[in-house]
Amino acid sequence: MMCKLQERDDIGRIELVQKLARESCQFLQTDKKEQEKSEHQDDEVTTVEVKEQDQNVLVLKKVQSCGPAPQAGSAESDWRYVVVSGTPEKILEHLLNDLHLEEVQDKETETLLDDFLLTYTVFMTTDDLCQALLRHYSAKKYQGKEENSDVPCRKRKVLHLVSQWIALYKDWLHEDEHSKMFLKTIYRNVLDDVYEYPILEKELKEFQKILGMHRRHTVDEYSPQRKNKALFHQFSLKENWLQHRGTVTESEEIFCHVYITEHSYVSVKATVSSTAQEILRVVAEKIQHAEDDLALVAVTFSGEKHELQPNNLAISKSLDASGRIYVYRKDLADTLNPFAENEESQQRSIRILGMNTWDLALELMNFDWSLFSSIHEQELIYFTFSRQGSGEHTVNLSLLLQRCNEVQLWVATEILLCSPLGKRVQLVKKFIKIAAHCKAQRNLNSFFAIVMGLNTASVSRLSQTWEKIPGKFKKLFSELESLTDPSLNHKAYRDAFKKMKPPKIPFMPLLLKDVTFIHEGNKTFLDNLVNFEKLHMIADTVRTLRHCRTNQFGGDISPKEHPELKSYVHHLYVIDSQQALFELSHRIEPRV
Repeated sequence: MMCKLQERDDIGRIELVQKLARESCQFLQTDKKEQEKSEHQDDEVTTVEVKEQDQNVLVLKKVQSCGPAPQAGSAESDWRYVVVSGTPEKILEHLLNDLHLEEVQDKETETLLDDFLLTYTVFMTTDDLCQALLRHYSAKKYQGKEENSDVPCRKRKVLHLVSQWIALYKDWLHEDEHSKMFLKTIYRNVLDDVYEYPILEKELKEFQKILGMHRRHTVDEYSPQRKNKALFHQFSLKENWLQHRGTVTESEEIFCHVYITEHSYVSVKATVSSTAQEILRVVAEKIQHAEDDLALVAVTFSGEKHELQPNNLAISKSLDASGRIYVYRKDLADTLNPFAENEESQQRSIRILGMNTWDLALELMNFDWSLFSSIHEQELIYFTFSRQGSGEHTVNLSLLLQRCNEVQLWVATEILLCSPLGKRVQLVKKFIKIAAHCKAQRNLNSFFAIVMGLNTASVSRLSQTWEKIPGKFKKLFSELESLTDPSLNHKAYRDAFKKMKPPKIPFMPLLLKDVTFIHEGNKTFLDNLVNFEKLHMIADTVRTLRHCRTNQFGGDISPKEHPELKSYVHHLYVIDSQQALFELSHRIEPRV
């Protein structure tokens, strides 16, 4: 064991050395490279390398603590060691050593725990984590030297980490076979141990609550004689917790695109169990046709057509990959005919002009909030690190990104389908006001989407329309546009967003860009060790979601019931082809 300490180093931190000594580790401290002498010597950073068999297994950095200030008169200088890099096992070990069992962890330990739980999937599988936690929980002795009083303490630390893990991941863990098996095993272990260590009873009750078990027990019930009986009574395979996910897939919401023509569709937010009739009713109302005259037709990419019967499920996983759903008209002989291109834009009343802009913005916010509040923090990690960028682990995130794109297309579609110049001018003014209200309601996702929709090339080229927009609206739009200015890494947006109190909805594509920038600019592994500094930066950015969702909307923004507005906002009609939008643009204002 070697230990080199600086002359001015805090000898009070020697306990870290002693802790590592128990693990038969080599412990080296290296100075930071020579730099100009800092005015504040305390600012100099030192690193600690823990070696096993001449290989680094953990690198720590000494930093000033940002926890609560030391009490007056306390000689303790406020320094801590934070993880720079390490093997997954050593990072977990360091984390468990760092945990303490008071109600409130200090800020750095809490952050380390949160960083680890948010990002562990990057460097280890859930099965690896489960096995490692079971090893730590069940270890009879710690390097052969552990005092009896330390055993329940260590077990409680593992259980604390597990309860934080469950709190963070919620129903995600219900879907993973390894974690389900692990929770059963660790629950049995606690049942085994609670008779010998009654202090574990609190943790046991916590687990029973998590696993949906409501029966109370006394320590006597866990005596060795009664243990097995209690176990089977408590842990039949039918407990609520394991059944919870069965119903979720049926109520899972997705955007169903029902195409009217090749390039235009109605976006319907629907559950996976929606029938063709339910979807058709929404579309008929949206395109202002009688429902009886319409039918839904599934068209595969090879051109095969299959009419959906009213009680058929409209959404199937297989259709997603192989084709589209169209709405066709029935003629007198019940023959199905597709809509002609641009036909749907004639005879179209512009309903949005009669709608209250504040209420419309509120409905946009309610819709976005329902999507945003469903996003799991882990989805950003999967989105960034999995090459395909989507899939079952990023469902809610993908919906919000899709929604942002649809709102942008919806703005352009509404304006370009409006032929009369006077009404088109009114429509542009209306969208400028809605964007301003979205900003006031702290919904930056729809705010950006509407401003970008107004700035789409096919809309911004409408010189006759923009000439007729009054000066005060042009000035307002210019102010709103300045917030979307990308210069200095979106400084205008970032400054404004920082000042807004939660709850608020960020512009999601930019948040993802930040996480991706950190990921691509830093290696995940350095010398075969996990680069934990990189993962801390990513976790810190992901925690933005948590900050934005610390409160619920209400008070100053209380939603009223507006069924017509709600239906309008839930089912947007969009043209998703830039070429089709340009053709419409040139038709209403030909190039001079």
